[in-house]
Amino acid sequence: MTPKKDSLKDFIKTLPKNIFSGFVVSLIALPLGLGLAMASKAPPIAGIITAVIGGLTVSILGGSNVTITGPGNSLVGVVAGAVLFFATQTGLEGELAAQQGYFIVLAAIICSGILLSILGFLRMGKLANFFPSSAIQGMLAAIGLIILAKSTHTMLANQDATGVSLAIGDFTLFEEGSVLGLLFGIPKTIIGAFSYDNPGLTYAAIAGVLGLIIMVFYSKIRNKYLQLIPAPMWIVILPILFSYYYELVLQQPNPIDPGYMISNIPDFNAIVNNLPTVDFSHIATPAFWSIVISLTLIASIESLLSIKAVDKLDPEKRRSNVNRDLKALGLATVGSGFLGGLNVVTVIARSSVNVNNGGNNRSSNFFHAFFLMLFIALFSTQLTRIPLPALMAILVFTGYKLASPNVVKKIFSIGKEQLIIFFVTLIITLKVGLIQGILLGVLTTFIIHIIINKSFSLFFRNWLKPNVLMFKEEDGNYFVSVKHFCSFLNFYKLKDKLDAIPEDKDVIVDFSMCEFVDHTVMENLNNYQELFAKRGGHFEVIGLDMHGTDSEHPFALRRIIPIPNLLSNLTKRQKTIEELSVDYELVYESNKNKDIHFLEDFLFFRTKQINHTYNQLTGGHDSIRLFDLEFSEGEFIAKEVVRTTMMYVSLPELIPEFTLDREGFLEKVYGFAGFQDIPIDNHTDFSNRFYLLGEDTKGIQSFFSDELVHFFESNPYYHVESNGKALLIFGKERLANIKEIKFVYDFGKRLKHVLHTEEATI
Repeated sequence: MTPKKDSLKDFIKTLPKNIFSGFVVSLIALPLGLGLAMASKAPPIAGIITAVIGGLTVSILGGSNVTITGPGNSLVGVVAGAVLFFATQTGLEGELAAQQGYFIVLAAIICSGILLSILGFLRMGKLANFFPSSAIQGMLAAIGLIILAKSTHTMLANQDATGVSLAIGDFTLFEEGSVLGLLFGIPKTIIGAFSYDNPGLTYAAIAGVLGLIIMVFYSKIRNKYLQLIPAPMWIVILPILFSYYYELVLQQPNPIDPGYMISNIPDFNAIVNNLPTVDFSHIATPAFWSIVISLTLIASIESLLSIKAVDKLDPEKRRSNVNRDLKALGLATVGSGFLGGLNVVTVIARSSVNVNNGGNNRSSNFFHAFFLMLFIALFSTQLTRIPLPALMAILVFTGYKLASPNVVKKIFSIGKEQLIIFFVTLIITLKVGLIQGILLGVLTTFIIHIIINKSFSLFFRNWLKPNVLMFKEEDGNYFVSVKHFCSFLNFYKLKDKLDAIPEDKDVIVDFSMCEFVDHTVMENLNNYQELFAKRGGHFEVIGLDMHGTDSEHPFALRRIIPIPNLLSNLTKRQKTIEELSVDYELVYESNKNKDIHFLEDFLFFRTKQINHTYNQLTGGHDSIRLFDLEFSEGEFIAKEVVRTTMMYVSLPELIPEFTLDREGFLEKVYGFAGFQDIPIDNHTDFSNRFYLLGEDTKGIQSFFSDELVHFFESNPYYHVESNGKALLIFGKERLANIKEIKFVYDFGKRLKHVLHTEEATI
């Protein structure tokens, strides 16, 4: 029995690394927290409160291992819009209206935290699998554009900008103040930044531009000492040094306009003694709950996606308890809301920094929160020396990364239909709202899938049918067969099976009986392949060789194509078989082949209908053929289509007809039915382990020499059948993975050599 791992000892041993990693992450979280809070129309300290409460709560109660929590980019637009909306409902003006609007939003944040925890208790973490990948990318790109629209003007010292409007006749495409209006108004702000009459505004704009330059180019400076301080922290440090230079050296006030400096940073005591008055007065209104649902939906999606992504980075290859994390995030959000903070979410960028700096357990999240508290307790007055445009540069860079042209290019490379889903989600999100955008993205994906397959019944008939069968094979490996269709609508069924398999095992996922596999599934399967590879297992996808695709991208959706000539793009398995044909000096043909007469004399096919072969490897003047085969057995409702991999070996001399299989329960039943196992003299072990069948008993016994018997005894079990002129060899009645193809090819070649040696001796 393996000794139990000393968790406490390991925890103490890795503590220094996690303290250091938490410190590095806090350097990024500090400016980001301030910037995200201000972009959300919240007090600057709200972002720090969010990170502190999130770090302390989730590090203790959460189910992930190396994630970092805090305020998220994706919620900026919703919170800012909600604050402005409720501010107009208060009847107040100016800062008082904005403050009261924020107090109402705090109530919505608390309610969304409660809903998030409920989702965790209901084990709804699987909901993330119901959102198509392209729709999620469209939503994230829209969030990026919202951040760009609301942050770029402030970065250039023009926070009062309303953008532009555009109308065609009586139809208004977008108005001033809208996201699109602000986006298209950016060029106007850029031009205006060169002609400010107020030098304070010019200095503020310069601080923003320099901050953006640091964010863009700092990562390209490969210096191990500079890299210890992340780019966002330089955006904090340099303005503070600049402020002190003017104050102490030049004996002059900071030249940056005071309206563009961070203000009202309370110290630690002030935060504790002056908790905000949360306003629940709008809790009965539809607008309030619309915001609550928006916050919950976006926070859960961003967190779930981040957790899944960070799990792939975990050096110890652990899998997070997603539902436990949702509960902790919800509880942290409730606490954050009561203290004046924002929604607590799992954040991918800071989590990546955590892993890269040696963080390997939840304590790094705790120490990141601890150092943030330390910064506020000791340096709150220094933070007021940071110009707001410099912090907005961090958000502008983040927004661009979410909505960069490279994202569109990647989506297009996967498939044109994915680009439609992407842009529908993006445009509706910008024009209407985030919930409407993601829901319409889901609907668009479903409609496109129906159009591509030219069948609504494929989805309607098989919606509730179990389509995933998994079993553990005798060699300890797992085989998973998927039928009908597999898309974002039912991927959770496959995911549940795959999550139950230890990642250090070999897994084969067979889609040969599946008519349609979408982009979301293909992307998730790639994630599983990477996960199993990291943890010492092997994950292989087979059965997609007869599925067509319009793109060579590995994530492209695939559907069964009845006409072989339409198959223009080889699957990963086919490309590997093609490479194998070069190594083994064989000829490879991927297309369907109806010339199957050479198989008709075998006993195995006597009650089966052979449809075609494909993925054929041929060598030695057709004396050896290795191929995938489709056949059917039964008729009408009992008809079953089977796809498997077989090897055909033609022989120069006639041999007895026989069938050789591994001895099993079914073979013993055959014995009772009159199909007697042929014994081989002086080889009791062989006769016990193998089931040998044939009509010419004496001829078969004479043919099975000592050398041939020893060959079968010392090699893996295969079904071997002779029709007198050739051998048919296969392992399992399913498609073989690449490793199995190599094994059966090697087995067949060596068996032919043994038979040839015997014939030469005779």
